[in-house]
Amino acid sequence: MYKIQTNASGTRSIQISELHLETLEKYSLLKGLVPSNGIVDETTLEKLKQNVKSFILSNSSEDKTDLCDLCFNVLYHDNMKVYGLKELIMLYVGWSDSKNEE
Repeated sequence: MYKIQTNASGTRSIQISELHLETLEKYSLLKGLVPSNGIVDETTLEKLKQNVKSFILSNSSEDKTDLCDLCFNVLYHDNMKVYGLKELIMLYVGWSDSKNEE
C-alpha cells in the first residue's frame, strides 16, 4: 500500500494499492495523458476520468471491477485534485521503473 499527498500542505492524502497501479498499467491510462508541455492541470484530471469512464462503458464482457475500484478509491475520491494526480503519476513512474528492474 502506498500513500500520496493530494495537496501541497500535506494535510490530505489517498491510499494507493498495488491493484490500482496494476490497473493503470493494464489499461495504459497514463500513457499520453500529460500534454507535450508537461503541465498537469484540471483538464488532465478530467481527461483521465473520461478515459476510465469510456473503458467502463465499453461493450466488452471483461470484468471491470478493477476500474470501478480505481474510480471509487482514487480518481473520484474527495481529496483527489491536480496535486494528487501529479503525485499519482510520479508514484506510478517509480513503481513501473522498479518493477522493470526486477
